[in-house]
Parts: sequence; C-alpha cells; structure tokens
Amino acid sequence: MIRRVFTNVLIVFLLGFGFSLNAQNNKREMRAAWIATVENIDWPKTRGNVLEQQADLVKMLDELHKSNFNTVVFQVRPTADALYYSTLEPWSKYLTGQQGKAPLPFFDPLQFIIEEAHKRCMEVHVWINPYRVLNGDKISALSQNHIYHTNKNLILEYGGKYYFNPGLNETRKFLNDVVKDIVERYDLDAIHMDDYFYPYPIAGKKFPDDETFKQFPRGFTNKEDWRRNNVNMVIAELQSTIKGIKPWVDFGISPFGVWRNDNVDSRGSATRAGVQNYDDLYADILKWLKEGTIDYVVPQLYWEIGKKVADYKILIEWWSKNSYNKNLYIGLYSSALEFKKEPEWKTPNEIARQLRLNKNYPEVDGAMFFSAKSIIKNLQGLNDSLQTDFYKHKAICPENRNIMGLLAHQPENIRILKDHKDAILIWDEICEQEGSEISYYVVYAFKGKKVGDLQDAANILTFTRENYIDLQKHIPDIKGYYTFVVTAVNKYRKESIPKYGVTRKM
Repeated sequence: MIRRVFTNVLIVFLLGFGFSLNAQNNKREMRAAWIATVENIDWPKTRGNVLEQQADLVKMLDELHKSNFNTVVFQVRPTADALYYSTLEPWSKYLTGQQGKAPLPFFDPLQFIIEEAHKRCMEVHVWINPYRVLNGDKISALSQNHIYHTNKNLILEYGGKYYFNPGLNETRKFLNDVVKDIVERYDLDAIHMDDYFYPYPIAGKKFPDDETFKQFPRGFTNKEDWRRNNVNMVIAELQSTIKGIKPWVDFGISPFGVWRNDNVDSRGSATRAGVQNYDDLYADILKWLKEGTIDYVVPQLYWEIGKKVADYKILIEWWSKNSYNKNLYIGLYSSALEFKKEPEWKTPNEIARQLRLNKNYPEVDGAMFFSAKSIIKNLQGLNDSLQTDFYKHKAICPENRNIMGLLAHQPENIRILKDHKDAILIWDEICEQEGSEISYYVVYAFKGKKVGDLQDAANILTFTRENYIDLQKHIPDIKGYYTFVVTAVNKYRKESIPKYGVTRKM
C-alpha cells in the first residue's frame, strides 16, 4: 500500500538546459500502418460477426503497439459506403456482408478503433476514398438508399466500375458534407486519402466527362487543366472544412509515387513510370504542398532500390527536395515481401534497406506501411527488425509544420510516492482547454541523478493517458538513483516544456 512519503526527493531544475539536436534516436517519427477494409484486405476477416471483428481489431492494435507504431490509417469509406454510423452513406458490405445492413449488435468500427487506439496513445487517421463508388460489383449490390439511386446524375461508369463525377459542384459539396460529418462527430487525428483521384487510365477507353466539360468549363479550354482544377478545388475545400471545425486535425494525401517523369517536365523525377499523378490521375501534388492545402504527403514508393524505371533511391531524393517543408512520410510496400518475384524482394529484407536509406534524408519524417497484416505476419522477419532496431524505442508523431498550434501545458507537482514495495510516479492532472486537450503524457527516465537528452527516444520510458505510472511495472529491477521528467503532448502534437525533474533513490 502506498504511503505518502516525500523524503529524499531531489528536485532538478531544467531551466536553461540546452537540448541536443543530434539525438541518437530521434523521438519524433511517423510510424503508421494502413488498415485496408476494401475487399477485406486487412479487416474484418469475416463479415457480420461483431465480437470477432472487435477482437481482431484489438489484437491488431496490440501487435502494432508492441512494435512501437504510433498511428493507424483506417479505411472507413472504401466505395461511397461507411464503416461508421452515417446518415449520408450506407453501411459497408465489407462489414456486414450486405450494403446498407447495420451491424448486429450495433457496432461503430470507427468509434471503436479511435477509443482503443487512443488508450494505447496511438493516432487514428481516417482514410476515405473520394470518387470511388463501385469497385467491380453489379449495381444490384448497392443498397436502395445509396446515392447512386438517389442522385444518379453524380455518377459515371468507366471500365466496369463507377465513380463520382469530379467536374460537378454537387460532387465537391457531397464530399465536404461527408468529411464535415466525420470530423464533427469523431475524435480523429487526421483525414487521409490515397492515390485514387481520377481513375487509373484504361487503354482504349476515355473517361466519360465530355458532356460535363462542355456544360461547366469554368473558363478552361483544356480538359486536362480543367480536370486538375476539379481535384484542386476539392482538396482546398476539404482542408478548409477540416480546419474550420478542428484545426488540429491533419489532412494528408498518399499519392502514386511519381509526380511526373523528367522527360515530360524538367521538374519531374528521373523516372520512366507508365503512370504519372499530374498527367493521368490529375493530382497536382506539388501545387497542394506549395499552397499548403494538404498537411502531409505519403508518396507510395512501392518499387525496389535500383529499379530501372522507378528507382526508390531516386524517388526518395526527389520527394525530399519537393516537399515544400510539409511533413513527408514514405509509403512502403511491406506486403510485397510476400508476393513480389523480383530478386530484391526475395533477399531479406528490401523494406529494411529502404528504412536505412530513409535515415539519410532529414526531410523524411517517417513511414507508413501497406499494409497492417504484413507487419503482423512478420514477413521476412520485418517486424523483428522493427522491434529490435528501427522501432526499438517509442516515438512521438511529428508536429504539423503547416499549422502553428498551441503549446501543451506542462504537468506540475511531479513526485514519487514510495514505500518498501511500491513506487508510483504521479503528477497533477492538467486542466484542459479546447484545442489544447492533452492526448497523452510522456515519461522520461534516466539512470542516476542527472537529466539526460530529452530528444533521444531511448530515454522515453512510456506514454500514458493517466496522471501516474507504476515505476516497477516499467523498470522491474529498479534500484539506485533515478531521475524522471514528465511532459504532455496535446492534439496539435506539441510537447510541453519541462521545468524540472525528480530524482530519488529507489
């Protein structure tokens, strides 16, 4: 039983301490995994069994948390449907087996994963697909309250699939309504989109928007420029919608890995990719980065180092030089370790080589892995490498360089309560203010009587949402003098400035 004992506690004042900028282990790094729900790629394994679905999500989060991941990117709108409660779009068939059918017993996967991830001090980036309506199924698979049936003129067929018409004002409004609804109702950390804007081109088929261009040209005479403007407008509007509700919520894009080849545009990369964002998907990523209409970019660099037409090394250099001081995370194709046949992917471990290469580029703020199950499967020992090397220590998500944000309040009255059996590090709870709510606390531990490098992730003992920790749980053989520092991280990912630490002989 804890007795309130305060003897032999040494207060170490930190004011005036210089913090190292060359920490051995950078404590700010994005470590994310995509959880894909389209075609049940990662989750759920079975459709309709709520208890099994919940258990699988918890297990997935536990495995990622064990490997010191700090973020999951959860797909909630794969095909104009919803893996969350929505009055705008029907429940997804990937959840229940039939579009429009609610889970029974009731279950909101988005609310569930946010609560469970935040318990583990992990972020949830809500992944939506803007234009995709039907991914190869027949129209009969759509529920009767689907927008296809209620507002069919918003939708076009292309190559046997169906898409929202990007050239219509109503499309942009509907997408903004969907995002507004999600941001208002859920305690999310980011809105995230991947590479599917205009659909990937199909040889011999034209995307059927001639009539829309003719009817609503908006002053454009070149259809390709008009298409890019359609996407530019919705991106800018979504950023405004998000920040107008919760300014701390990020807006990120994970585009195809090549913006343009340099034989087409001198600003492009020294690649010869068969698809280009700017020309084929009408996604002008550089414009969005330059103008700040997105907060982070995750180029999908899904090729090996040395690939002739799209070399990973060439592309990481290019994106590092063209991120416009926005947060840059690299999309890694960890699932390829299971099925790619090129020798580079069969010689352990291409992803580990890419992670080592990333360290040479200070502009790179971390990585996202496609997809979660590849980590959990430990393909070619990748998860082992993460736990013992790359992600050996915990890391805080990077601050968003695109917004200012409020500094987190510093925890006060940090003390150690100890008797012969127990030792509790405790501090006063912070009185939260809107926009500066505390996401979690960071506890640093140093062997001895001095404060070490607070920028070195190796010195992070744990993250917690409580205002105390059991020291013996985290340091089972704790003996001698230890010094502890506690800070807070808020929703802007801002860390408080510590004033002092506590030292005690244990």
